[in-house]
Amino acid sequence: MTRVLVAFDKFKNSLSAGDACAVAAEALLRRHPDWALDLCPLADGGEGFGTILTESSGGKWCEAMVTGPCGEPVRAGFGLVRMGSIPASARELMKVSLASDDILGVIEMAIASGLVQLPLSQRDPWLAESTGTGELISAALASGAKAILLGIGGSATNDLGLCALSALGLESLDRAGKVVDTPTPARWREIDFFRGSVALPALFFACDVNNPLLGPSGCAAVYGPQKGLHPEDVRVMDEGAARIARLLCDHFGKPHDLVATPGAGAAGGIGFGFLCAADARFLSGADLVSGWLDLAARIDRADIVITGEGRFDASSLHGKGPGELAVRASAMGKNVFIFPGSAEAGLLVPEGIEVCPITPSGMPLEEALSRAGDLLAAEVFRI
Repeated sequence: MTRVLVAFDKFKNSLSAGDACAVAAEALLRRHPDWALDLCPLADGGEGFGTILTESSGGKWCEAMVTGPCGEPVRAGFGLVRMGSIPASARELMKVSLASDDILGVIEMAIASGLVQLPLSQRDPWLAESTGTGELISAALASGAKAILLGIGGSATNDLGLCALSALGLESLDRAGKVVDTPTPARWREIDFFRGSVALPALFFACDVNNPLLGPSGCAAVYGPQKGLHPEDVRVMDEGAARIARLLCDHFGKPHDLVATPGAGAAGGIGFGFLCAADARFLSGADLVSGWLDLAARIDRADIVITGEGRFDASSLHGKGPGELAVRASAMGKNVFIFPGSAEAGLLVPEGIEVCPITPSGMPLEEALSRAGDLLAAEVFRI
């Protein structure tokens, strides 16, 4: 019997990881009804991170109404997972001293404060807030979580996590001592100092971004444009972030060079904010998910590995979900097929990997996004 591992990441703005796996599986079984399929949706810290990890470990998913990136109420959620149900390789990465019955709160920033919540016309990092992410952390702690794992991909914000920290007790104050509500970048000029602290247990960020907070590789310059930041505003945003960073470091007694920490610029600087306030630790999202989903053993059991995501390019082969999976599977002698929405022309991939873009040449992006399920099914069936 041929055994196939079907492990897709999301196709942004069209298919969730779970939907992509289901579509590919249905196409495979139409052609090969006797094949044994192992469906394994992937996530790297962005959309689907919380639900995928929670479901895979038999945890409880809890829904909550929180503040969205534009201040509107959104329905979000968080996972509660017993430490003993998490595979040992993932627990070892966290290096946290918790009993097997203790609860880990699993949260994804995208579900409360992500770009997925906003159409292109409403993306504005001057106004986008991370409040809802802080509210999810608070709700998970109130539900018994002894530690928090936060996936920070897909954020809509550039507020250094100030709004999330505000939801957890930190106050931003103006010169007169008045609280600056919703301290987004649009209101940074009003902030002169901070008051209070943030009491959190162990906090882990699942992240595969190494950007510092500031400069040409910082969050404003690299990620601001996709969040709606105009090129001429990058310098102004960066200068404001530098001033707020100094205030945060002074308030929490941290060295100013914390801004250069790899990952400090992740998710609009929320990495930096929580490094200051809560001594957060960064984990490789790809390594964590691989260990949590027991990918090595699942690859070993498979004869064929099928994966894919919205866009496959050179960066996909450097630690990102489907690319990392494909490289590992190829090294283990497996036949690997990657079905991306689109692929970088002329991309060199390791031997044993076949890249099969699902979008016909010349098809407009809007049409491709709306037809992603049909296109994926047709290409998997054909190949």
